[in-house]
Amino acid sequence: MNYKKFLETKILKVENVGFEVENLNNNLFDFQKEIVKWALKKGKAAIFADCGLGKTILQLEWANQIVKKTNKPVLILTPIAVGKQTEQEAIKFNIKAKRIKTNEEVENIINITNYEKLHLFDLSQFIGIVLDESSILKSFTGKIRNQIIENFKYTPYKLACTATPSPNDFMEIGNHCEFLNIMSRTEMLSMFFINDASDTKTWKLKGHAENEFWKFIGSWSVMFNKPSQLGFNDCNFELPKLNIISHIVKSENNNKDTLFIMPAEGLNETRVARKESIKDRLEEVKKIISKNPNEQYLIWCDYNSESELLHKELKESVEVKGSDSNEHKEKAMMDFSNSKIKILISKQSICGFGMNWQQCNNMIFFGLSYSYEGYYQAIRRCWRFGQKKDVNVEIVLSEKETSVLENITKKQKQHQKMSENIINNTKQYFSNSVFKNNYMENKVETKNYTAILGDSIEKIKELKDNSIDYQIFSPPFSSLYTYSNSERDMGNCKNDDEFYKHYEYLIKEQYRILKPGRLLSFHCMLLPTSKYRDGVIGLKDFRGDLIRLYQNAGFIYHSEVVIWKDPVVAMQRTKALGLLYKQLKKDSAMSRQGVPDYLITMRKLGDNKEPITKKPENFSVDMWQKFASPVWTDINQSNTLQKKSAREEKDEKHICPLQLDVIERALYLWTNPNDTVFSPFMGIGSEGYSALKLRRKFIGIELKKSYYEQAVKNLKISDNLKKQETLL
Repeated sequence: MNYKKFLETKILKVENVGFEVENLNNNLFDFQKEIVKWALKKGKAAIFADCGLGKTILQLEWANQIVKKTNKPVLILTPIAVGKQTEQEAIKFNIKAKRIKTNEEVENIINITNYEKLHLFDLSQFIGIVLDESSILKSFTGKIRNQIIENFKYTPYKLACTATPSPNDFMEIGNHCEFLNIMSRTEMLSMFFINDASDTKTWKLKGHAENEFWKFIGSWSVMFNKPSQLGFNDCNFELPKLNIISHIVKSENNNKDTLFIMPAEGLNETRVARKESIKDRLEEVKKIISKNPNEQYLIWCDYNSESELLHKELKESVEVKGSDSNEHKEKAMMDFSNSKIKILISKQSICGFGMNWQQCNNMIFFGLSYSYEGYYQAIRRCWRFGQKKDVNVEIVLSEKETSVLENITKKQKQHQKMSENIINNTKQYFSNSVFKNNYMENKVETKNYTAILGDSIEKIKELKDNSIDYQIFSPPFSSLYTYSNSERDMGNCKNDDEFYKHYEYLIKEQYRILKPGRLLSFHCMLLPTSKYRDGVIGLKDFRGDLIRLYQNAGFIYHSEVVIWKDPVVAMQRTKALGLLYKQLKKDSAMSRQGVPDYLITMRKLGDNKEPITKKPENFSVDMWQKFASPVWTDINQSNTLQKKSAREEKDEKHICPLQLDVIERALYLWTNPNDTVFSPFMGIGSEGYSALKLRRKFIGIELKKSYYEQAVKNLKISDNLKKQETLL
């Protein structure tokens, strides 16, 4: 494969694998018709739509069109009881669908079942699959999640429908990405995110990847909270007023050392506070219901003891708990939907997803958990498009639990702001499928140095065979750091394999331009692995992998030096688990040494026709003994070129220029004055700065414009300093 074709494989493309239709169910609103058409054309798509915007009719009509075209069965998976509602909606819209419990019941129509029955069916027979409330994937164990993704891996048509994802829940987006065969979760995280070393579960969107990430999401999904966000009229989709009322019951002060009630901190203290206040909170609930005794109430709780007490004390109530049979759960939820039950008591994890309860406008939280998503989903069972009345949300807490309410309120504001940001970013890319980045070239050429802006793999071809005396550089460390949003950037890779394939195109050219018998040195380190992306916390032998790549291209493994790095500084900067003192106290089996840098040197086959000679007055025995040491412990880690002026706002970490001490030692040892030194990853020009300072010539290539411009400034400074020294 030539280089241009390889780059094309790195450009993110989400191909359409579906078909186009014109005539859809007349019951759909205009915006719903456009979304169904788009999803059918994509073939594999996700719809992130807020509650009440018609996800049920969207998925039913999508599945209906696939059945019509293929005459093969489509499966809709739903949470418990939601299947019954979906079946009723199908009847309402004159779409042929039925609920099934066994494989024998499958027909060439729309088949509906719940997630828990998945194992009862031969899933290979379905031409299409719909995941209703698809965010529920993250609630399942890893085994069930993987089972869903694996079993539908080769299903031709796929649709995932759920509410807009939590802004920081990139795992949820990753689940959908993998289910739809776009790319795996780990590839998505590697390409667009960096892992917080202090918390392996926390992922941060790379600055340079931000725009491309939203383009990527917009190429296979649509996100919206109301039709106007997609350019349609909001008529019939205006939410009623939401009244949130807090009821704070008094708590006893059990701490004699304080004058005031102190809020509970953490889960354990919150559990104790809830247990202490359970009877007082119950009385408050009774007061709330007594004000409107003839209306329906939905009561949310978190503990079985709360659920049991509420059911015991509240007449006309029905309790739904985890240990109940699926039949009881479904009957209770449907009876509540049909207003046959006055008071329904359950947990958010059981009844908080998928159900449409617009007939009820009163709900009570019998305490709060720290989960904002659970809180949000619970409220949206009643407060949704289609609700005709104002919705009253009564939150009953003790004084000690007010910190939980403050936490939820804070998260609510963040969620609203960030959800708007997500939607605004993705809607402009809705239906986009291919996107590329601008590529720029430039060159500054003087007598002593040449600085080239461009792709090193392409620009290196302009250099003559056997023309370079020495090469020294610091390559990208796979996807650990990302310096631009270009597919030409080696750091922009889905995985290590893609990185090494990209790198190989450069190595063969590096071999070609190097003079026989001369040397090439690269700076590297071992790379950390993360439990989520790699399966384990440990280290990858990046050093060894690079050595083997160069050997495969014909280079001889010549030498290496270990560059000592302070583990205390590394711990403070990375918060790496293995370096933390608290981990030593907890379990030292996970403790490790710090990671050093390496300077690896390779040699090209053949005889060196221009010997690199040293004179005792310029290269003493003491100096040689220091240089010959396999470990350099005296490198000044902060002796680097100034980097702030080149760093952009979206750069991850820092530019990581190679220390000038290391470069200068290598140049002293392995080059002659007037030799030409080359760097394919010039960065801000560290290698060139040192080469010019030591009266060598330099050629460097850099892909990123801001780094290139800073490198040109640094090269000019060094060259001028050398000229001034010559005059003196």
